[in-house]
Amino acid sequence: MPSNGFSKPEILVSSQWLEEHIGDSDIRIVDCDPFDSYTRAHIEGAVGIKVHHYIKHPDYAKDPKSYPLVAEPDVVKELFEDMGIGDDTTVVAYDSSGSLWASRFWWVLNYYGHNNSRVLDGGWKKWFDEGRPVSIDRPVKKEVTFTPKSEPGLVCLIDDAMSAIGNDETLFLDVRSDGEWSGTVDRGNSRSGRIPDAVHLEWLNFVKNDKHHTFKSPQELRDILEAAGVTPEKEIVTY
Repeated sequence: MPSNGFSKPEILVSSQWLEEHIGDSDIRIVDCDPFDSYTRAHIEGAVGIKVHHYIKHPDYAKDPKSYPLVAEPDVVKELFEDMGIGDDTTVVAYDSSGSLWASRFWWVLNYYGHNNSRVLDGGWKKWFDEGRPVSIDRPVKKEVTFTPKSEPGLVCLIDDAMSAIGNDETLFLDVRSDGEWSGTVDRGNSRSGRIPDAVHLEWLNFVKNDKHHTFKSPQELRDILEAAGVTPEKEIVTY
């Protein structure tokens, strides 16, 4: 895969790259929009997510405090195998929301040890506007095996976060909306506000302000992050 200027260029793929590889037997394309959107139209060969795109436990809606992070290994294994995602599958995730949900899906895969995953730059909107192949059909089911191997280092637990507050070597990066950062929007939570000493960069700063919301250039992203104090020598905790 050609370099695109990022330190890990394989994570982000273009619509051209995906169309060239759309028929590869080892690829599973995942539509991360709500499932009803997937059923109306999707990238040819894509599979939809029948549960919430955050991939939390099915009982999360009834008891969110008991299932705050991500679905358990057995739940993930069943879900991913049903979607045709096995240990050797190259996954390309996309959405129509600036890669917000696709990036979440990418993170869940990495949390469970599946590093062979990508995000489609520009997502559904760019793919559709370019006239690339779309479908209303669901792909043929694949018989695969997914082996969850959790990577706890991808999560900062509350005790670790509390001990890191005030540590110059750790930086908390708040990527929520401006209203959540200021405390004027609580999104139904019992408390509002932010972690002390956190810096704020709403996630929309990382994508272009157009209808496709493709990611900004590597240099633009580096400049934005460095200006906020996000530098390689620090441990960065996002939320």
